Amino acid sequence: MPPTNRTPLLGNGRGNNGHSRRLSYKERIVSIFSIPEDQPGWTRSYKFFFFGSWLNILLVFVPLSFVSHHLDWDAALRFSFSFIAIMPLAKLLGVATDQLSLKLGQTLSGLLNASFGNAVEIIVGVAALLQGELRIVQTSLLGSILSNLLLVLGCSFFAGGLKYPESNFQVTAAQNATSLMTLACITLVIPAAYFMSQTVDEGGFHLFTKAVQPGAIEEHYKSGLLIISRGTAILLLFVYAAYLVFQLKTHAFLFQAREGEEEVEELEMTPVAAGTALLMVTVVTSFAADYLVASIEETAERYGIPKPFIGLILLPLVANAAEHFTSVWMAMKNKMELTIGICVGSSIQIAAFVIPLLVIVGWVTGHDLTLFFANFETVTLFVSVLLVNMLIQDGKSNYMEGLMLITLYLVVALSFWVS
Repeated sequence: MPPTNRTPLLGNGRGNNGHSRRLSYKERIVSIFSIPEDQPGWTRSYKFFFFGSWLNILLVFVPLSFVSHHLDWDAALRFSFSFIAIMPLAKLLGVATDQLSLKLGQTLSGLLNASFGNAVEIIVGVAALLQGELRIVQTSLLGSILSNLLLVLGCSFFAGGLKYPESNFQVTAAQNATSLMTLACITLVIPAAYFMSQTVDEGGFHLFTKAVQPGAIEEHYKSGLLIISRGTAILLLFVYAAYLVFQLKTHAFLFQAREGEEEVEELEMTPVAAGTALLMVTVVTSFAADYLVASIEETAERYGIPKPFIGLILLPLVANAAEHFTSVWMAMKNKMELTIGICVGSSIQIAAFVIPLLVIVGWVTGHDLTLFFANFETVTLFVSVLLVNMLIQDGKSNYMEGLMLITLYLVVALSFWVS
């Protein structure tokens, strides 16, 4: 029989008799996602980057987000496509950061993770800030803190508690982290307290007949809030830098995982490939975030979704999707130091780094972003941090503690839905 140029579409498996064997669907998928060891560095790097996770299937929504925005499709479609597109992009940002950090050593690795650990929150925040959506900036950042402290940590404690009766973690490091989180929380309470003190007359009555939103403050009170916010932002950035030195240098031993808990990662990407991928995904994410923010106003008005709910609940779910999965997975492996580091550490980055950074960016770009949150939001943050502090002070966790955190998050979500 003469040779033929017809070959199987995926693979060239042959049976014992020499004839072509039809690959199963499972074998076809594995052949696509497998990463042979003998491939060149760049090829293997990008194959791992784009085909290393099933979540990357959602990358199909990235071009849909671009097309829907430029063709001016319905607001719900534009919001949904951009919303879903950011989920795999957030995962890819984390992958590129982790792979790049493996070659940089402990100090540079820590700085890189501190800078890009919440890249999606920074990108979405800057996009909203430049469009003048100050309330979206505030609620999305506050929502990221609450999502990490209540939902992600709660699900992790709950999932770990179902597998292990009780999990232990290094209490000193956890208390140091929550103390800094408490400090950042207090800095958000002070501007609200200042505003309340300035808007109460001599008889003790509030000068406004209805709740005042942070975006509708009279100029007389805004000047004082701006001075407090910008000064506090600079101080918080200094404290955060000191915390990095504390964590990475002087007291690094407090943050080391217990023996057997270290999560050893393999180098799958070359540093150049990882750096290029990080830059590329950051640019794409910035466009997707810009389209997402641009569709929020119309989506909220047309479909009756409260904007605070979008900023506080929906946007953080996208930004924290990858962290949520990783944290729960580590808790189910009884690696609670890593879980605490992911949840509380991410919240610290947002409260002590991202929020002050955006206040400074707003100062430079002429957008008057302050640390004055609505009273309800401030109280919500305060009680959330208080609950987390109480639950981790004994260095132990169980499923009941996780259920408490999840319940508080659901109460917060319900409250902002009707706000």
